[in-house]
Amino acid sequence: MWRMRTLSLRILVTTVAAAVATGAAATPAGAAALPSRATWLADVQAVTDQAAAYLDTRLPATGIKAAIVLDIDNTALQSRYKPYDATPSVLALARQARADGASVFFITARPEIIEAATELNLSIVGYQWTDLYTRPTFDFSDNQTLKTKARTDIEKRGYTIVANVGNSATDLGGGHAERTFKLPDYDGQLD
Repeated sequence: MWRMRTLSLRILVTTVAAAVATGAAATPAGAAALPSRATWLADVQAVTDQAAAYLDTRLPATGIKAAIVLDIDNTALQSRYKPYDATPSVLALARQARADGASVFFITARPEIIEAATELNLSIVGYQWTDLYTRPTFDFSDNQTLKTKARTDIEKRGYTIVANVGNSATDLGGGHAERTFKLPDYDGQLD
């Protein structure tokens, strides 16, 4: 029975994530084709290497409750290329941060109605986190405003966000992080 429930939940996560990823991954008319998955992973690795080097100098941090913030689609998860899998170098970065005493937060524009499926997907692929911020029902604010509010809330909880990682300017804009690390989005094709 347990295996059947796990399989059913995995199918639900797969279906929901595919719907989210398909909507987010449409290529704009006239845009260049996306690079291969291998190229994307290498491009992401280049940025996460910089983030990891920064965390090596910043963590462990004494006197603060350190945190990192991660976006989900095309950041923590390979939404466009392999939708239900972790992005390996981002997962490694999250694990590094946790090992050095930082809390990991996810901030996404995914609607709260799929929060449980999102949590299940993140857990299955190996992430551990302190909290997940999704878009509340009937919140129609733009993504940058939504994500800035979430980072502000994390700070109000006593955390210092030492790093914020995402693939879109809206993931990173608005402040409330010591450093930001922008993953490739190929002219907005992975927003």
